[in-house]
Amino acid sequence: MSRERDIAEILETLDVLAWNGPARTNMADTAISALEDGRVLYFPRLAFELATEERRFLSPLVADAKAKNISFDASSGALKHAVGSDAEIAAIAAMMRRYCNRAQALIRALLPQYSGSLEIGRTSFRPAEISGRRLSAKKDDTRLHVDAFPSTPTAGKRILRVFTNVNPNGEGRSWRLGASFEQVARSFADRVPRYSAAGARLMKAARVTKS
Repeated sequence: MSRERDIAEILETLDVLAWNGPARTNMADTAISALEDGRVLYFPRLAFELATEERRFLSPLVADAKAKNISFDASSGALKHAVGSDAEIAAIAAMMRRYCNRAQALIRALLPQYSGSLEIGRTSFRPAEISGRRLSAKKDDTRLHVDAFPSTPTAGKRILRVFTNVNPNGEGRSWRLGASFEQVARSFADRVPRYSAAGARLMKAARVTKS
């Protein structure tokens, strides 16, 4: 039978003050153990500070209303779904690149065991409240979901996400968490088809997936 999980089973609170450390000597071991145990690392005193001129971007007006996020690819410098002048677009991209760099610095300082195997994904910025928006089932984050995308299969890799809530009114972000991974996996394991290399190539050819 499923049961309500205690917050202590979900969160590992760490007193990290800077994106590049310094961390306590044993903090890395604590962080790794918590992540491998399926918990979420929580840094209540680690903030991503915005410059005064960047605070204007905390508005839904800077994002395409049809998109869920503004997306930044650090490897190519491409910014998608942002709205504004060329100067504003460049400023948003610079802000998101800075966040991407900070997140990488945090992982290198706090999780050195992971840093050598990282593949940096896209950085997302969501200036619009998701609640109340009409989105497709695949984009609706108010639904309980596994944090992976049908179009970009992970191929056995794991997702490590660094999330920061930056709200101009100081409002918090409420998360609704489901059962443990083991319970979720048991629910779906008998319905997951075996891997097929031919099927994977076909889905890529048909552009159902991107890999």
